Amino acid sequence: MHEFTPEVEALAQEVLAYSLHRLKSDPPLDGPQSAEKLFELVGNTITGKGLGGHKALEVFTEVLAKACISTDHPRNLAFIPSAPSEYANLFDLVVGASALYGGSWQEGAGAVFAENQALQWLSNLAGMPSSAGGVFVQGGTVGNLSALVVARAQARKQWPHITRWAIACSEEAHSSIVSAAEVMDVDLLPIAPDAGGKLRGADVAREIDKFHANSSSRVFVVVATAGTTNLGTIDDLATVGQAARERNLWFHVDGAYGLAALCSPALRPMFAGVENADSFIVDPHKWLFAPFDACALVYRNPDVARQVHTQKASYLETLTDDPSWSPSDYAIHLTRRTRGLPFWFSLAAHGTDAYAEAMEQTMDVARAAAQKIREHPHLELVRDPELSVVAFVRTGWSKTDYQKWSDKLLADQIGFIPPSSHHGQPILRFAIVNPWTKVADIEAILATL
Repeated sequence: MHEFTPEVEALAQEVLAYSLHRLKSDPPLDGPQSAEKLFELVGNTITGKGLGGHKALEVFTEVLAKACISTDHPRNLAFIPSAPSEYANLFDLVVGASALYGGSWQEGAGAVFAENQALQWLSNLAGMPSSAGGVFVQGGTVGNLSALVVARAQARKQWPHITRWAIACSEEAHSSIVSAAEVMDVDLLPIAPDAGGKLRGADVAREIDKFHANSSSRVFVVVATAGTTNLGTIDDLATVGQAARERNLWFHVDGAYGLAALCSPALRPMFAGVENADSFIVDPHKWLFAPFDACALVYRNPDVARQVHTQKASYLETLTDDPSWSPSDYAIHLTRRTRGLPFWFSLAAHGTDAYAEAMEQTMDVARAAAQKIREHPHLELVRDPELSVVAFVRTGWSKTDYQKWSDKLLADQIGFIPPSSHHGQPILRFAIVNPWTKVADIEAILATL
């Protein structure tokens, strides 16, 4: 039996005490410090003799942690924050303590089995066939890139004479699609959405056909977004998917934020057409109450992904010759932590009904926020929210005014809401994904405007 030394035993108690205190207390908002200020406070923490566990933990808890903004604070409405359930956070401690490897079935069968059940739940919600499957990867950027690499491999089989490829997507697509195009050295065909910000099938069809008529490059995938990060807009998945199918193109749905709402029966009809996707992603660390980092990547036909992503090496032959499900075969990675397990545990423990209720609760707060903005004498909605992102402007303010307000809001520890922009104009936005966020929190922030 492995026994802790007295020093490690004491540190273990301190770590558990701090962790439980952090989980049981109202989360602090906190905020960043400059590198110079942090060095002034803690100095060089890497030394020949070491600080010792107690001192190193003290440096973190008393200084470094307080220089980080808590993503689970109910008034952190920036970007797309994260609000893990208590069960998910607690089980993340178990994952860390268990020394699990999640790359192969051989080494992590039990963990992979659990992750796959969580993936199957998401796949079923999307209406995919029972044979669909995938893997949890780091985040949406890796998920999108992995799916697009598979899409191009399929296109190369269909059109072997083509030497230059392109991704078709909305002008409002996530920045990770642009990044993927750069990494893959392919072209990008950005297509203008309609006045409501939605990508439509008719526009996709017209622009792809025009592109093919005037370019030697060929589109190999159409990407639709199920809930844009900035405004929460859902593309017309049904017609975009149809345009892709009619041209024998891979149809990928980036639902990193929005597809989480599939867990609510009331919201599910908004995503009609996702069932026709060849692949999709959704990040449980965004709106499904899991800790960072976990993106679910699901393929309609995972076998094609396995053919593309399986890495070959002499020391891996024992795995590549094994027909068992090894997660490393389905994305651009080899080594991986079992990042889907905290999500699985919370989902298994709470049940899917609780997830639907929590989802609808955040939507209720978003609708209330939109109404209060409509009633505010100095504010105007950018557009009625489709999901839980509520975007608005302050009448008469410049970009500088927005930034000054945001900085003061954080300095006063009221909330964290950095400005964004839409069509070149500054805006503010609430990204409401935390069930702990109440209407009173929205009112407190709006009172400063």
